[in-house]
Amino acid sequence: MSKEMILEKIDQAAKILTEKNVDMWMTYVRETGNMKDPMMDMMVGTGATWQSAFIITKNGDTHAVIGSLELENMKTIGTYKNIHSYLKSVKEKLIEVLDSIKPAKIAINYSHNSALADGLTHGLYLELMDHLKDTKYINAFISSEEIIASLKGRKSAGELANMKEAIKETLKIFDEVTKFLKPGVTEKQVAQFVLDLCNKKGLELSWDAEHCPAVFSGPNTAGAHSGPTDRVIEPGHVVNMDFGVKYNSYCSDLQRTWYICFPHEDKAPADVQRGFDVIKESITRAANELKPGKKGWEIDEVARNFIQIKGYDEFPHGLGHQVGRFAHDGGALLGPKWERYGNLPMLEVEEGNIFTIEPRLTIPNYGIATIEEEVLITKDGCEFLSERQNEIYLIK
Repeated sequence: MSKEMILEKIDQAAKILTEKNVDMWMTYVRETGNMKDPMMDMMVGTGATWQSAFIITKNGDTHAVIGSLELENMKTIGTYKNIHSYLKSVKEKLIEVLDSIKPAKIAINYSHNSALADGLTHGLYLELMDHLKDTKYINAFISSEEIIASLKGRKSAGELANMKEAIKETLKIFDEVTKFLKPGVTEKQVAQFVLDLCNKKGLELSWDAEHCPAVFSGPNTAGAHSGPTDRVIEPGHVVNMDFGVKYNSYCSDLQRTWYICFPHEDKAPADVQRGFDVIKESITRAANELKPGKKGWEIDEVARNFIQIKGYDEFPHGLGHQVGRFAHDGGALLGPKWERYGNLPMLEVEEGNIFTIEPRLTIPNYGIATIEEEVLITKDGCEFLSERQNEIYLIK
């Protein structure tokens, strides 16, 4: 991530701290080459070996408390204004910096609900508490979950531009898949075709190559997060692909659906067309309700209820997640109030968030119908960033 982008996010973080009345946010790490806090790339731009603290205050000051061997590197990176190095112990220098700030609330990276805000390991947390046990700061700590949710969710102009490019590249590859698909090829062969295209274009995948792309053909397919198999694609199969790429470290995440025609067919069977149309309409209805201030579960409920009213089982996952530097990013989730999702479906949607909308349903004897689009939350609604799939793609 470029220095300019990191400074942009640091400035945004300071504004969020002011908004939420939190004095400072500290990302506390060690040995990031082995275990990296998810916020390091976005908010620091380099790693750290010894125990280190990267601090942003609500007035925009930044402090890096680092090991002496990393002083020159941190100066070169240039993302933090005040750099404090130590040799034998971080404790004294850290307390000195805290005393200069005098924070009443210190956000650190632990969270019950968000993996992106849970980068502080338990052992390092205990170390930090031990360093500060005799200070007034020991009772100042709060979770950074809300700060990180807003910071990662509210996309800047630069972030949005990168994500639009990632979406554009993904849609181009889907067009190539439409030309490649035919009866007799396997799910793995389709996936390899996509991976070869990505390699040729120099594109990084949005998630692990084992199931990016995920390819599902016909009835009784593997689960939604499974990789492609040796199953042969045949006439009468509905084929679905879940896929995304990164552009300048920002992800896309989209799904498209095809139908493999028999020689005598020039359109999809009625059952297949109906399933596709229900999915498309459920996306439209959800998007029509999606705007700042809405809670994630409210939007999920719109699509989930519509699909069930039409006679299909409810889909076994949330309607949509945020996208950013990770395929699953941000805070609020468009999901049902299931225990596994914690409080994420109860959070409010914010302007500048980018969400997927990705319902699915099973078409008996044919396969899974699903479409995944990406939308940007605007001041009073949302707009589609991905050109919508309005018709099922027919392979003749």
